[in-house]
Amino acid sequence: MLDWILGFLMLFSTTSFNQEINNNEVGVFNGRKVVPPKINLALDKSKTKVLGEANSNSNKQISVDLSTQTLSAYEDGRLVMQAFVSTGKWGRTPTGEFTIWKKIRATKMSGGSGADYYYLPNVPYVMFFSNNQIAPGRGFSFHGAYWHNNFGHPMSHGCINMRTVDAKQLYDWVGEDASSVKISIYGETPN
Repeated sequence: MLDWILGFLMLFSTTSFNQEINNNEVGVFNGRKVVPPKINLALDKSKTKVLGEANSNSNKQISVDLSTQTLSAYEDGRLVMQAFVSTGKWGRTPTGEFTIWKKIRATKMSGGSGADYYYLPNVPYVMFFSNNQIAPGRGFSFHGAYWHNNFGHPMSHGCINMRTVDAKQLYDWVGEDASSVKISIYGETPN
């Protein structure tokens, strides 16, 4: 019941689930101003394959180990990508098996309060994930992070932050059939 209530409240939070791009805003993270990247959707129209095979029917899996703050991507059981990530410091990153329910090229994210307030326009390469226990409205996602460079250490409010270049690779590799990609998040986030 609590998850349902939290999911319902998140639907009315300030994190947007639609593509929102504003190239003139400045963000805020940890009490400091951050400059978001300029987003040009026209550049994203290429279908260049960065990882794995061109076979769109292949078995794709993403594993996130919270204890080591690493993400591994597999295609047909073969490792195609590994990267440091930053998971929940100010909010818990959920564990379990998930699927991607929505991909967005860029969006605005904001929340927190006081010292942990954040307002981040143009968050790039966002892939929201959920399962039967974590409703889509909770807002957990993989995404690029331009506001810190501390990957390998917890730095998020529950999302999985990635270097923008890594987030783009993963976003492109997941492809259009994102809901078929299996996601496993496990381990315990270090203090």
